Amino acid sequence: MQSAYSIPVIAYLIGSVPFGFLLIKAFQGKDIRSFGSGNIGATNVFRKSRLTGILTLILDAGKGYLAVAAASWLSPDPSWHAIAAAAAIAGHIFPLWLKFKGGKGVATGCGAFLALCPPAVGTTLVLFVLVLALTRYISAASIAATALFPLWAFLYGYPAPVLFWGGAGALLIVARHYQNIRRLLSGTESKFRTGSRSEQS
Repeated sequence: MQSAYSIPVIAYLIGSVPFGFLLIKAFQGKDIRSFGSGNIGATNVFRKSRLTGILTLILDAGKGYLAVAAASWLSPDPSWHAIAAAAAIAGHIFPLWLKFKGGKGVATGCGAFLALCPPAVGTTLVLFVLVLALTRYISAASIAATALFPLWAFLYGYPAPVLFWGGAGALLIVARHYQNIRRLLSGTESKFRTGSRSEQS
């Protein structure tokens, strides 16, 4: 049981690895934070380099999944798995290595929630695609899909700790999109186009 208490710290540190920042720095010698939206996430990286953006997406989702998987190795209690998911998301949004200024947590949340409750993520991804197809706003699709994740988890019968901590992680992601929400309401949010500036990452 004592090893379980290290789960939030381990998950946070895994989530804190800033893959988008590291990959652009390694391949181009530049700081992704000085480009586009200034975010370190996959969407902003994609506009700098498609291949690097895809790799960032995979790695950011992978670290979320790994954080929950590590928690499952340390404890069979689903409460700790859910805590790990929230901690990994917090790590991506507030990374220790970048003075606590990170991305918006969508890819990391997707990976963490996939490890936590796969059916809910499947439904969430369908909603994401539908909203994106209808609006062409990645931010709107991300916000809608993330906000409804706890509902899908509830409908699929997951226990209360998963709903609580999954909801906490989802709330962090939605809150991190506060600027996008303001632009969506004012009609000034940028739509997703390859090569254009986007605030979602």
